[in-house]
Amino acid sequence: MRLVYTPHFLRSYSKAPKQIQRAFDKQSALLLRDLSHPSLRAKKYDEAKNWWQPRLTRSWRFYFSIESDACILKDMMSHPK
Repeated sequence: MRLVYTPHFLRSYSKAPKQIQRAFDKQSALLLRDLSHPSLRAKKYDEAKNWWQPRLTRSWRFYFSIESDACILKDMMSHPK
C-alpha cells in the first residue's frame, strides 16, 4: 500500500496546526501497516464514493479512498461535534 496526496489534501495538511500534522504522520504510518489498527478507528464514511474516515485526534479526521494498491488522501479537517 502507498499514499497518494491530492492537491486539496496537501493544502489542508499545510493549514493544519503542527500537532495535527504530527498526528497525521503517525496515523498514516499505522494506516500503511494495518487499516484496522485500533488507534485509527477507521470506518467507511461514504459508501458511494468509497471514502474512509480514520481518526487523527479526538477532534480531527482525515479522509481517503482505496484504489488498487493506493490510499488516495482526500482531506483532513476538524471533526464537528
